[in-house]
Amino acid sequence: MTWDNKNIWRGVMAILLVAGIAWIAASRVPAEQAMARTQRPPSPQTGFAAPDFSLVTRDGESINLANLRGQVVLVNFWATWCPPCRAEMPAIQQVYDKYRDQGFTVLAIDVQEGDAQVASFADQNGLTIPILIDRDGTVSNRYQVKAMPSTFFIDQNGVIQEVTLGGPMSVGFIESQVAGLLNSEGGE
Repeated sequence: MTWDNKNIWRGVMAILLVAGIAWIAASRVPAEQAMARTQRPPSPQTGFAAPDFSLVTRDGESINLANLRGQVVLVNFWATWCPPCRAEMPAIQQVYDKYRDQGFTVLAIDVQEGDAQVASFADQNGLTIPILIDRDGTVSNRYQVKAMPSTFFIDQNGVIQEVTLGGPMSVGFIESQVAGLLNSEGGE
């Protein structure tokens, strides 16, 4: 049997393919070990359950995300010092007003600011959306918020269907997300 260049090339490629597969298999780390190494949960992302949390509104009402199953929820991390956050609040309020009686709610989570700042901003802007304050940053850390605003659109089953980082979001964009989720039969 003679080996020509074509056969040698095929043999080398087969060896490299087998070696690559073996390397990938050997380098895979079970999820539990990967989590233990980083001590950090995976980022909340589209297609996965939204991390649960409980926070108190500025009116003293305790809200738990899991208790909102059956509703479409917009979770928005924001701060009064953030210009895009401030700019998109009227749009969020407008969509909330239009769809709240159809199974839609907003959880506007202010990240680590004082009650007076948040109340002043809400009052000046006529906001009636539920505003919660993440006093110690626990919830924003759980959601791995790195930019503000950060918005999570969650379906009736508690699954994140859209993540929007930065802003400001327009009324049209927010409404298209909300209407789509309300019409999707629970995100299925």
